[in-house]
Amino acid sequence: MVNATTTAVSTRRNRLRAAGALAILWVCAAAVLPGQTLGPPLPSPATLKKMSLEQLMDLRVTSVSKRPEKLSEAASAIQVITGDDLRRAGATSLPEALRLATNLEVAQIDSRQWAITARGFNNVFADKMLVLIDGRSVYTPLYAGVYWDVQDTMLEDVDRIEVISGPGATQWGANAVNGVINVATKSAKDTQGSLLVAGAGNQERSSAAARLGAKVAPNLYYRVYAKYFDRGDSMRASGRNANDAWHMGQAGFRLDGETPAGAPFTLQGDGYNGSLGQVGPDNIRVNGANLLGRWSRQSEGNAETKLQAYVDHTHRRIPSSFTQDLDTVDLDFQQLRQIGSRHDLVWGLGYRRVQDDVINTPANAFLPPSVARQWFSAFVQDEISLSKDRLHLTLGTKIEHHDYTGFEFEPSSRLAWSPAPSQTIWAAVSRAVRTPSRIDRDLFSPAIPPYRVAGGEKVVSEKLIAGEAGYRVRVGPGLALSVAAFLNRYDDLRSLEPLSPPNAFPVEASSDLRGRSAGAEISADWHVFPVWQLQAGWTELRVHSEPTPGAGVVRGTRDSIARDPNHQFSVRSRLEFAHAWELDLSLRHVATISTQNVPGYTEGDVRLGWRPKPGWEISLLGRNLLHKRHAEFYTPGSRRELPRSIYGKFTWRY
Repeated sequence: MVNATTTAVSTRRNRLRAAGALAILWVCAAAVLPGQTLGPPLPSPATLKKMSLEQLMDLRVTSVSKRPEKLSEAASAIQVITGDDLRRAGATSLPEALRLATNLEVAQIDSRQWAITARGFNNVFADKMLVLIDGRSVYTPLYAGVYWDVQDTMLEDVDRIEVISGPGATQWGANAVNGVINVATKSAKDTQGSLLVAGAGNQERSSAAARLGAKVAPNLYYRVYAKYFDRGDSMRASGRNANDAWHMGQAGFRLDGETPAGAPFTLQGDGYNGSLGQVGPDNIRVNGANLLGRWSRQSEGNAETKLQAYVDHTHRRIPSSFTQDLDTVDLDFQQLRQIGSRHDLVWGLGYRRVQDDVINTPANAFLPPSVARQWFSAFVQDEISLSKDRLHLTLGTKIEHHDYTGFEFEPSSRLAWSPAPSQTIWAAVSRAVRTPSRIDRDLFSPAIPPYRVAGGEKVVSEKLIAGEAGYRVRVGPGLALSVAAFLNRYDDLRSLEPLSPPNAFPVEASSDLRGRSAGAEISADWHVFPVWQLQAGWTELRVHSEPTPGAGVVRGTRDSIARDPNHQFSVRSRLEFAHAWELDLSLRHVATISTQNVPGYTEGDVRLGWRPKPGWEISLLGRNLLHKRHAEFYTPGSRRELPRSIYGKFTWRY
């Protein structure tokens, strides 16, 4: 029986990988069609530094409406982190880089884990934020969140990170409930030559990366990269090490080309392997790989067509908990068509299939241990110009079919008004859902009856109705302000329901909570002088949840799903002096998380950079300098604290 089951699982996995490989080959073969890319890359860092604030606000973004549009005119609370922003911040990981987006809640849990979301309901398993890297969704259907410890790339290759706070389900589908994070890397054409990076410090104990890019044929470019890091432990409240040091290596490639007919195409892939420290008998082992292909074309009738496909494999072994192998195949088709002079129509189709195989332990069991799930989707969105270049109405919806809950509808309407070229006023109403994950439906603990915790079909999709409005303005040549306010209503939030009240256990997963959140986000960008820039952001947030009438929700469930500070504030200063020196200062304050044993804190970072000659850069970074150590989040059992750190980095481009 065991051998037959193993053979069946292996056969299914091989078929899945073969189908994915055929899909990638099909995408690459289709690149012979004429076309052009949707959404141009940002200018080079050197060009960005010379651009005026007005030019920066006119940069094109694609995450709001799945088509290129000016940042200043987007009808959404969106912020863009550029590659130069990442360099000046001294970020060493993607989660750390996201601190630059003031519309996000970013809390480091321990040495490797992060809690990241927008507009409330943050927790260890934050599940309402969709994250994409070059169009590849990196959420896990195990719990509908993100394993941030394995989301990595060379930050020097990142073109931009577009961060939306607020629903994006009409464009991106389920799980884009509270926001979307879209990481876009540079074309291989923009990363020619060689790059070497090396660094060391007391927390980032050692890191190294290398990249090589070259032109191999007319209109055909490639790059390859490899990187490695070794990060130290976080601390316990007692001052002892938390035994969560970890290390990981990653390598990858990207190929960008264009046919004689002018059709662009991309083929890229990454692979990683790491060991993550934990308290227990053995470390967590992780590895994975992905391969993605993309092409686009311009056809007659002023239509742009884009097709993307990827395959993704991840493996995670957590001793005494579970082992998971997840294989994903994803296909996405999109077309942008102008109809007359007033309509910009975007529509698309999508398909995703996952094969999820879990090896259970006595402590936890996912039943059944192996499942195959499918998603089908279609979306349509029309931007209607009601007054040329002044008033735009966008209407759209996404329709998805999921194996757990069937059909889901996610409509939205957005209105943007530009009373002057320097101002945009916008408002939106949206519906979004978070579909059940395996941890909701299939998790049982312990592995055999009687269960203390049981999943089940009582868990349905979480639903959000969101209203938001905002104002974006350039005040003179050097100051830009953005304000957004929102009111969210949630229904059918995940809960735990006692099966034998008043006894606390056993409990069953259900959907008997409802909630609401309200708040405001303010950001400012002030180019004081050509060599001095200030950026600031403030977020105010109130979150409330309660059982639906008649529900017997386990006490404490509400606190476990929403762990948010009421407000947070940050300010950053970027200064260039003596032509070769850079000084970057940042200060952030986060209020107390009232539902946790985590007090509010204020922390500061400093970076000093020096460019002694072209292509050389030496920098020294001090992180969390105001305290010997501090906590940002709470994990069951004990609170981890993050120590003060110093990190030196050397970069050589040639």
